[in-house]
Amino acid sequence: MIDMKTPNNTVTLSSKYQIVVPSSVREHLNLKPGAKLTWIEFDGVAHLVPLKPVSAYRGMASALKDSDIPDEADRL
Repeated sequence: MIDMKTPNNTVTLSSKYQIVVPSSVREHLNLKPGAKLTWIEFDGVAHLVPLKPVSAYRGMASALKDSDIPDEADRL
Protein backbone atom coordinates (compact mmCIF):
# COMPACT_ATOMS: atom_id res chain seq x y z
CA MET A 1 0.00 0.00 0.00
CA ILE A 2 1.19 3.50 -0.78
CA ASP A 3 1.41 5.99 2.08
CA MET A 4 -0.36 9.01 0.62
CA LYS A 5 0.78 11.29 3.47
CA THR A 6 4.44 11.29 2.53
CA PRO A 7 5.66 14.44 0.77
CA ASN A 8 6.85 12.37 -2.22
CA ASN A 9 3.24 11.58 -3.08
CA THR A 10 2.09 15.20 -3.16
CA VAL A 11 1.58 16.67 -6.62
CA THR A 12 1.07 20.21 -7.87
CA LEU A 13 -1.32 21.16 -10.65
CA SER A 14 0.62 23.10 -13.28
CA SER A 15 -0.59 26.22 -15.08
CA LYS A 16 -1.51 23.88 -17.95
CA TYR A 17 -3.59 21.72 -15.55
CA GLN A 18 -1.07 18.88 -15.68
CA ILE A 19 0.24 16.67 -12.88
CA VAL A 20 3.12 14.22 -12.59
CA VAL A 21 2.34 10.81 -11.11
CA PRO A 22 4.93 10.21 -8.36
CA SER A 23 7.42 7.43 -9.06
CA SER A 24 6.35 5.42 -5.99
CA VAL A 25 2.76 5.36 -7.31
CA ARG A 26 3.89 4.52 -10.87
CA GLU A 27 5.99 1.63 -9.60
CA HIS A 28 3.32 0.30 -7.22
CA LEU A 29 0.65 0.35 -9.96
CA ASN A 30 3.10 -0.73 -12.69
CA LEU A 31 2.21 2.29 -14.84
CA LYS A 32 4.09 2.72 -18.09
CA PRO A 33 4.20 5.62 -20.58
CA GLY A 34 0.99 5.69 -22.57
CA ALA A 35 -1.08 4.06 -19.80
CA LYS A 36 -4.70 5.18 -19.78
CA LEU A 37 -6.14 6.61 -16.56
CA THR A 38 -9.57 7.95 -15.76
CA TRP A 39 -10.84 10.35 -13.11
CA ILE A 40 -13.69 9.34 -10.84
CA GLU A 41 -15.15 12.05 -8.62
CA PHE A 42 -17.25 11.05 -5.63
CA ASP A 43 -18.40 13.28 -2.82
CA GLY A 44 -15.75 15.93 -3.48
CA VAL A 45 -12.85 13.46 -3.75
CA ALA A 46 -11.11 12.81 -7.07
CA HIS A 47 -9.68 9.36 -7.74
CA LEU A 48 -7.31 8.69 -10.61
CA VAL A 49 -7.84 5.08 -11.70
CA PRO A 50 -5.77 3.12 -14.22
CA LEU A 51 -7.86 1.62 -17.03
CA LYS A 52 -7.24 -2.06 -17.70
CA PRO A 53 -7.97 -3.89 -20.93
CA VAL A 54 -11.04 -6.14 -20.86
CA SER A 55 -8.75 -9.17 -21.07
CA ALA A 56 -7.39 -8.32 -17.59
CA TYR A 57 -10.77 -9.24 -16.12
CA ARG A 58 -10.97 -12.64 -17.78
CA GLY A 59 -11.58 -15.42 -15.27
CA MET A 60 -12.18 -13.14 -12.29
CA ALA A 61 -15.50 -14.85 -11.55
CA SER A 62 -14.40 -18.38 -12.42
CA ALA A 63 -14.52 -19.48 -8.77
CA LEU A 64 -18.21 -18.55 -8.45
CA LYS A 65 -20.81 -21.30 -8.51
CA ASP A 66 -24.46 -20.93 -9.43
CA SER A 67 -25.29 -21.67 -5.80
CA ASP A 68 -23.26 -18.59 -4.74
CA ILE A 69 -25.68 -16.31 -6.58
CA PRO A 70 -28.95 -15.87 -4.67
CA ASP A 71 -32.23 -16.25 -6.57
CA GLU A 72 -34.61 -13.34 -6.39
CA ALA A 73 -38.33 -13.80 -6.86
CA ASP A 74 -38.66 -10.83 -9.22
CA ARG A 75 -35.95 -12.10 -11.59
CA LEU A 76 -36.53 -14.50 -14.45
